Order: sequence, then structure tokens, then C-alpha cells
Amino acid sequence: MDTRLDRPDPDALLRQTSTEGENRARGRLKIFLGAAPGVGKTFQMLTTAHQLQRDGADVLVGIVETHGRSETAALVEGLEVQPRRAIRYRGQTVYEMDLDAILARAPGIVVVDELAHTNAPGSRHPKRWMDVEELLAACIDVLTTVNIQHLESLNDIIASITRIRVRETVPDRVIERADEVELIDLTPNDLLQRMRDGKIYAEHTAGRAMLHYFSPGNLTALRELALRQTAQQVDAQLVDHMKANAIAGPWAAGERIMVCLTLQDGDASLLRYGKRLADRLHAPWIVLHVETSRDLTDTARARMASQMHLAQSLGAETVTIPGQDVALDAVAYARAQNVTQIVAAHPAGRGWSGRVRQWLGRATTERLIQCSQGFPVHVVPRSSTEDVAAERPRDAGPVRVGPYVASSLIVMGALGVALLLRRGLEVSNVSLAFLTAILGVAVAYGLWPSLWASLLGMLCFNFFFLPPLYTLTIAAPDNVVALFFFLATALIASNLGARVRNQAVVARHRADITQSLYHFSRTITGIIRLDDLLWSVSHQIATMLECDVVMLLPEHGKLTVKASYNAGKLIGAEDLAAAAWAWKHNRVAGRGSDNLPGVRWLFTPLRTGRGPVAVIGLDTERDGAILDAEQQRLLDALADQTASALESILLASELDQARLDAETDKLRGALLTSISHDLRTPLASILGAASSLDSYGDTLDEAARKELLATIRDEAERLNRFVANLLDMTRLEAGALHPRKEPVDVVEIIASALSRAARLLVAHQIDMVVEPDLPMLRLDDVLLEQALFNILDNAGKYTPPHTNVTVVASATAEHLVVRVLDEGEGFSGGDPEQVFAKFTRFTSADRSRAGTGLGLAITRGFVEAMGGTITARNRQDRPGAEFVMMFPLGMRETV
Repeated sequence: MDTRLDRPDPDALLRQTSTEGENRARGRLKIFLGAAPGVGKTFQMLTTAHQLQRDGADVLVGIVETHGRSETAALVEGLEVQPRRAIRYRGQTVYEMDLDAILARAPGIVVVDELAHTNAPGSRHPKRWMDVEELLAACIDVLTTVNIQHLESLNDIIASITRIRVRETVPDRVIERADEVELIDLTPNDLLQRMRDGKIYAEHTAGRAMLHYFSPGNLTALRELALRQTAQQVDAQLVDHMKANAIAGPWAAGERIMVCLTLQDGDASLLRYGKRLADRLHAPWIVLHVETSRDLTDTARARMASQMHLAQSLGAETVTIPGQDVALDAVAYARAQNVTQIVAAHPAGRGWSGRVRQWLGRATTERLIQCSQGFPVHVVPRSSTEDVAAERPRDAGPVRVGPYVASSLIVMGALGVALLLRRGLEVSNVSLAFLTAILGVAVAYGLWPSLWASLLGMLCFNFFFLPPLYTLTIAAPDNVVALFFFLATALIASNLGARVRNQAVVARHRADITQSLYHFSRTITGIIRLDDLLWSVSHQIATMLECDVVMLLPEHGKLTVKASYNAGKLIGAEDLAAAAWAWKHNRVAGRGSDNLPGVRWLFTPLRTGRGPVAVIGLDTERDGAILDAEQQRLLDALADQTASALESILLASELDQARLDAETDKLRGALLTSISHDLRTPLASILGAASSLDSYGDTLDEAARKELLATIRDEAERLNRFVANLLDMTRLEAGALHPRKEPVDVVEIIASALSRAARLLVAHQIDMVVEPDLPMLRLDDVLLEQALFNILDNAGKYTPPHTNVTVVASATAEHLVVRVLDEGEGFSGGDPEQVFAKFTRFTSADRSRAGTGLGLAITRGFVEAMGGTITARNRQDRPGAEFVMMFPLGMRETV
């Protein structure tokens, strides 16, 4: 990390650019924030409105609540006031802000009082802050007021202070997105005096308010909350401004503490001192850990995880960044975050070992003080027990001999090469062989083996190449200089090589994590089934965190294990209780956490905007905490991605269910409509004809009786077709239709269908065009005839009398084609493919066709069940519709 903040921060620039873009696309919002009613928010807002109007702005008062205060009412005069909208509610007339009239008026600035107000039922939005959002979206600037007790995040805190729960709240994001927040402050004594003077409430209510809500203690606490809220917003804006403009901090406009925590210098006393300092200054504090290659071991991670957990329990914001030089990276981060004071521990170790570490640059505190120009650095002393522990850390394992042996062999190899080159090259050039070997050792094995190689290389160079040879004595002074610069170059090269190696190790570690997260994101993005997602998530988390994983989801009101990976043991009742607690309270519970730490498993809820959607359980055979700080961050990243994917699947399932419910309702309505018409109409005709025959049969002549009998027969056949269509559609949707394929002569089927439809097409001219020698195909003759009959029935309904209906049968190279052409209106009023949907009927402008809208849907089902296809289109040669059925010739009968 570069310690020189000579470049703007990309994230801050992006936020600034986004804010400027939003401001161009929306109005500006200025909020007058107060600690309690009566501090003068509305008064100041109206005063500002008058000033803006005098400056030439177009100001409109949308709504102002004067509460009977004469000073406030006087300020409304001189401003254009939008009349309120009357709404009848529970027998009374309520007057609310007329949002539509304001939008139509489109002023430059609107004055809207009491942002947290709840609108009366019947308004467009339930909350006034939603009205303000719409005004801002219409590029109208808004001046508004709100009290601190109406902020959503402070609702519980204020309720515990005042013993009164505020029901009307405003989301924090509304305040955070405000362009300006002006604090209207008044001391508790002045506010109470205004209360006694009757300037806030009426006399009969002022006394009761002063005994309860408006007590001096409550007002002091509310005032502090208002001051803090305003200070936090101003501080965030200041930090973003400094980052976006590459301004080097600190700007001590507000205190901000940073504790620099390292494996060498970090301990509990350091964190506790940082907590006490932050409390004294009433300032936020950050605990920073610069992760180097030394921190990648399991023991180092476990130690840092415990320290970070302690910092979080003390209320600190914990941050871990990768780096190499702890002091430089810590100072750079402090400047970027506008930190004003740094806390560091006294360097560990005393005596010669402490001096050696300082000489080698490992005393972070000394380098931090040297680099921290402009920062006060608090150096926290250690106790004697902590110094001893720092000199002999518990996680220090045995020294590895292998790298030192390998470095010695590499130097010996360089010696052999140098001896071979000695005859043709000067001594100064021969030294490059040793420097190359030292650099290779630094890259391969790190700092300490490279320092050993530097010392060994210097001795070999002196012994074999500097006269007198084969002794460590140096005769000439210039050789002393050469040997000194050789050692200095070797030490610098080893240090640089080791630093490059450390950077590569850290970068490779980060790259592995990033690659794993990218692969995980790509994997879960394409998953659409819940079971596949849960298994994939369990496998990925178990692999990356090296632990057992279970996924629990709610089912019938209780959490149930839905997936697991490497979970060799069952989850007990206590573990399930901890999981249920984590689900209910939306907090981490179980082993290593602050909640129910006695259970074996660690349970983390998966959170979305709608609340928890699942719970992840982790377990391992290792003792102690399951996750260190880095693994916790990794789990958080995996959990966030999993929650998003899980919510997408659940939302898709809910959407499918909603779509199915809507389709079911539509189908039910269409079915009821169809039944009410197509059952009652033929039944009425049958009942009427039968009643006539029963009552007047003896008086009717033969022709009349035959006409009534024909009516009964026709309507019964129509009713039978309707019932048959319902049964056929039921069979199709249930998948119970199994065609009985036998050799079929298509010409005979067409003739049979025309014969059945003769009564329906009695007013039409029927033409049948068949090519000779059509092949026989293996089809279901009953289904094919019914499909043709349904198409002919449709032609009889939708074509005018005395027009032609033509059936054409032909063969191509690959298909046998049956076409039915009519001379009706065609599909000019809609998409031809829609006719195959259930309960779809095309209607004329003056009449509705009789029918259920099932015939052509059944036809498509029959044709596709036999392996064919059917399409509908408008005729090319003349007006009319054309239905084309095609069956592959591969279905022909083979002899």
C-alpha cells in the first residue's frame, strides 16, 4: 500500500460521481433535525424558505404544522401555500398534503413539515417521507423537518430512555441520502422555559409533558443523540471528500482512534487501552491488522482471531489488510480513514534479542513513530509477563533445518561455478555468482535462510578469492572494501528477495481465495434447484474452511437439516436449539460465539433484506474457535452469496406458485364461464324441446315433432362433444394419453372426419383434394379423426355460410401433410398460435362464437402425442385460415 495519498480513492470518487449523477436526476433534500419538539425546526425551515424566495427561488409550502404557535403561523404569510387535500376517514375529514397538485404545479422548492408523519388511509403513500421521495424524483427540492426520535435505528434506544415508543419512524437511508442536514439545537433549560411559557404545548398538557417526556435527563440524552447523528454524517462526508480529492490526513475535525495490532506487538492490554481512550474521547475506534506472510500459519491465524474477537466484543471496528511493511501500511490506512490518534504496543522483547529485532526492522512501534508525521502515537507499556510471552511465543515451533541446509548447498554450488570462472574473469565479477545464489535462496526460502546464505557466501568469497587465498585474513585494504560491499549487497539482495517472496505468498493466498469465491459465484449462479444449491454450498464451504457443514431451512415451523457435507455425526437437541435461537434472533450462536457457546456447532444465519432464510452449521474436530478472522470474513462472503442465490430460488418458486395460482384462477374462471354457457344452452334447448313434446306432442304435426327431436339430438351431441373435450383435456394434462399406433390410411380418416362433421358443415361447400398413392403411416386412427373433426368444427363456427372448406392431403420428401383451409376472417385479430391455448376463442366485432375454446388445444395435444406437428396461419392466396398437420414419413408402415 502506498503511504503517499497522491491519488484519489476510486471508491470515494465513484460515490461522489454517483451522488452528483443522482443530484442531477433528482431534487435536493435539506433536513432540519432537532432533538425534541419545540426546538425551532419549523421556524428555521420557514425562515430559510423566505430567504430563498427573496433570492428568486420558486418556493411553495406543501404542508406546515403550526400547532397553534403564532410565531410559526406568521412566517407562513408571504409564501405561496398549496391547499390541502380533504380525505374522509372514520366519519371525519382529515386534511393531508396534496401531492398531485404539487407535482402538477412543479415548483422549484417545496416546504414539507414533519417528515415522519403517517398519512391518512386513501393517500397515495402511507408515509410522508414517501411523498418526499416522489417529489425528489420529480427534480423538486424539498425542505423538511424531523426529530431525532423518529429515526428507525434509534427507536429502541430512545424508547429505553424516555419509556415511550415512537410509532412514526423514518428509515435511516432517507437521512443518510440528504444533501444537507442542519441541526437545530436548544439547551434543555431553554426548551423547558419555552414549555412553561406555553410556546410548545397548551398549558393543560405542558405540565404533564414536563413530568414525563420533557424531563431534563431525557432532553439531554436526546440532544446528545442528535449531535452525534449530525456529527457522524458530517464525518462521513469529510472522509469521502478527503479520499476523493487525495487530501492527506489527518484533519482533526473529529477524533478517530486506530489500534495497530500485530502478532509481535498485539495483546489484550493494548485493546483495552484503545477502548478506554475511545470512551474518554467519545470517538469511534478501529483495530487494524496488517497481514503479512508470517500470519498465514494456522497458529498465527488462531492467535489473531482471538484478539480480533476481543476487539469486536469491546465495540471496535476490525479491519485486516494485506501488506508487507506494517508501519507504512498502517500509516497509509490511517491517513485514508482520517484517523487522528494511533495506539501501538511497546516493542516486545528486552536485552540482546530485542535489540537484534530492532536492528532488523522488526520493531513495528519504532518505525510507526518515525512514519507517523502528524499523528499522535500512544505507546502502551507491557507487563513483565507479556514481555516474556512475547520473547518466547507459544506458537513458536522448532527451527526448520531444511532451508538452511538447502541454502548451504546452493552457496556451495555457486562456489563451484565461481571456481570454474575464476581463471577467465576478475574477482569482482565472480562475486555475482554468490549474489545470484543468495537472491535465489531469498526467493525460495525467505529472509533468515537468505541471511545465512549471505554470511556463508561472504566467508567463501573471502576464503577462496581474496588474497591471501585459503585463509580468512585480508591483506589489502581494497579487498576489505570489496568484501564490505559484497556483504552489504548480499544483505540488500536477500532482504529484497525475501520481501518479493512474501508478497508473492500473500498474493497467491489472496488469489486462491478470490478464485474460489469466483468459482463459487459462477457455480451457484447457474443453479435453479434448491437441493443442488444446498449441496453445492455445503461442499464449497466444507472444502474452503475444512470443516463439517450442515444447511438448515425452516419447514412446517421448525428448522430441519436439508443438506450436509462430511457431517459424520448427528446434530443433537442442544445443537438444534442453538440453531433455532440463531434463526429466531438473526445472530450467530454456538461454539466460539457470544451466544450459547457451550454447544459443539457454530450456527450462522443467512440474511437477506427479508430476514433470515437459512442457517449454516459448522463443526470441526479441532479444539477452540472454529473460525479465525480471515475464515470468518470468507464465511461472510460465502454466506452473502448463498443467501442471495437462495432468495432467488425461493422467489422464483414463489413466483412460479403465484403464476400457477393465477393460471389456475384464470382456468377456473374460464371453465366456469364455459360451463355456464355451453352446458346450460344445450340443456335449455333439450329441456325446451322435451317439454314441448310432452305437453303438445298430440297437437303437433309430424314435421314439428321431427324438428323438436332433431333439436334434442343436435344439442345432446353438442353437449357430448363438450364433455368429451373436457375428458380429453384432462387426459392430456394428466399424461394418461397413450396413442395406439397402427397402419392407417389417411384418406379414409379424412373421409370419416368429413362424414362426422357433415351436419356442422351443412351450409358450406366441402372440397377434398388427395394426392394418389399416399403412404400408410403408423398412427392412432381415433385421435387423428378427432383432431381433424375439431379443426372442421372450428371452420364451421368461424367461416360464413356458403364458403368453401378444403381438406388437402399430400406428401413431401420427409412428411405427410394434411391441410384444412377455410374462407373466413383468418387471424387478423390476433396471433395464430394463440388459437391452440386453452379456453382461447377469437370473437368478431358483433358476435361471440359458441364453444369452449378447448377443441384446438386438444387437437395439438393429439397430434403431438402421435409424433406430428400442427401450425396455424393465414392463407396466402385469399382471406381465411389454414391449419397444417405434418407427420414424418419415418412413421410409415414397412412391409
